[in-house]
Amino acid sequence: MNTKPEHGVKASDLFVQCLEEEGCEYVFGVPGEENLDLLDSLSRSTQIRLILTRHEQGAGFMAATYGRHTGKTGVCMATLGPGATNFVTAAAYATLGGMPMLMITGQKPIKKSKQGRFQILDVVSMMNPITKFAQQLASSDNIPSRIREAYRLAEEEKPGATHIELPEDIADEYTDSRPVKRSKVRRPLADSKSIALAVDAIQNAKAPILVIGAGANRKLTGKMLLEFVEKTGIPFLTTQLGKGVIDERHPKFLGCAALSAGDFVHRAIEDSDCILNIGHDVIEKPPFFMRDEGEGHGPTVIHFSTKTAEVDPVYFPQIEVIGDLANAVWQLNSVITPNPSWSFDRVLSYRAAEVAHTDGLAADTRFPIFPPHLVRKVRETVPDDGIICLDNGVYKIWFARGYTAAQPNTVLLDNALATMGAGLPSAMMSAMLYPDRKVIAICGDGGFMMNSQEMETAVRLKLNLTVIILNDSSYGMIRWKQANMGFKDWGLTYGNPDFVKYAEAYGAIGHRVTSADHLAELLAHTSDTPGVHLIDCPVDYSENDQILNHDIKTLAQAL
Repeated sequence: MNTKPEHGVKASDLFVQCLEEEGCEYVFGVPGEENLDLLDSLSRSTQIRLILTRHEQGAGFMAATYGRHTGKTGVCMATLGPGATNFVTAAAYATLGGMPMLMITGQKPIKKSKQGRFQILDVVSMMNPITKFAQQLASSDNIPSRIREAYRLAEEEKPGATHIELPEDIADEYTDSRPVKRSKVRRPLADSKSIALAVDAIQNAKAPILVIGAGANRKLTGKMLLEFVEKTGIPFLTTQLGKGVIDERHPKFLGCAALSAGDFVHRAIEDSDCILNIGHDVIEKPPFFMRDEGEGHGPTVIHFSTKTAEVDPVYFPQIEVIGDLANAVWQLNSVITPNPSWSFDRVLSYRAAEVAHTDGLAADTRFPIFPPHLVRKVRETVPDDGIICLDNGVYKIWFARGYTAAQPNTVLLDNALATMGAGLPSAMMSAMLYPDRKVIAICGDGGFMMNSQEMETAVRLKLNLTVIILNDSSYGMIRWKQANMGFKDWGLTYGNPDFVKYAEAYGAIGHRVTSADHLAELLAHTSDTPGVHLIDCPVDYSENDQILNHDIKTLAQAL
């Protein structure tokens, strides 16, 4: 330990003061030897709560979800070597998904080596490709500026992950530095001429539509978009990450583009001659494909974003409106005049056909449970402000298409990295932030087992949440695609533990679905009963092709 000088503050204490200055509420993680100075400093903070998790990946997913819900940077901590490598998936999850997060990792002393190269990796270089900022602290004097920069970049559009490596000898230094205060920032506004180009294209179109993407999932942007839809009557659809920006019970809602082509909603897109693409990010599966059909052919696509369009073979918009999105939509709304010749009856008929088709599927009460029926029963159970957190599997598509989101960030799914294992930690973070709201994690058996140890964390934190495990004893989505590609059914099945006993071993409450009627009873019971509940729900994926292949035929019959 360094001897305390007459003046100055210990670097690890300063680090915590800087986090406090940024408004940090939680640090999630699994500390190691190299974090002990920082851990000791955190123990004296009256503002920051340490959330000890059972794996670094779970800590990262929780921090990222904090960022998604609040718009503020979530913070997580790990040791060097394997602790840091366990953050990699969470870092990519946050960066691709647009969630502000700061990862803090420890390191051996950099001024005097104690143990050769034991556990030492170049973590900063490893993090560089999947973060917006990654840097090792080589001097305690730089702690305030580096933390401020990490927060600034994490929260700047497009939000994402940042990383700071704090070596243990730097953490033990003393310094006269002080925290840097946050600045007040306003984003650049869209140019009025680009707004005029957009207005001209929209007003001269025959059937314009609105596509709401990940970048529009901001509170004020959603308010402006609703006002725009109410004024103009222009129908809207969403990407998976745009769900809930506008209440999807709205009569102008066309559906969610959970797939890239061939669905009901794509018939509406194909009938449109002008697409207002709000907050589009090519990191999501494309909600539609642009095709170069020559001058004067194909719809006009208007790109509204904080950044210019990233061009790829299926996305090359003709008009771009760049600037703060909420303000851009406000500008658009203030000058646009609805065109009485616009016709939306046909595109809205596609939504009516989809609803009729979905209602028919959801009425199927077979056992094991048919996914559309599960979606319907969850929707009937969860209040408007309730939150469902989806892991990754074929059920994510069923929920994206069939679950109507009433509010922003009430359907948390990952359509960017699309990693398994995030459903439970994201639900835990949601339950921590909103203890008075109903929270459900919906996981496949494969995804659940990737971070199932966090059940202990959820019980220890005394959270109120329900975990639904869709149990088919296989990696169901890949098995479905294996069959559709003509391969034999091989290599994707496994055995599972008794999930009821598994839950009880952690101190949670286990349930097993035995029929469709029993599913509804269990959802109602767990929704109204405090504690961590796990529902083992056998699921029938034998007709997953109903997601897409039968839609086209049904649509033709309906119209």
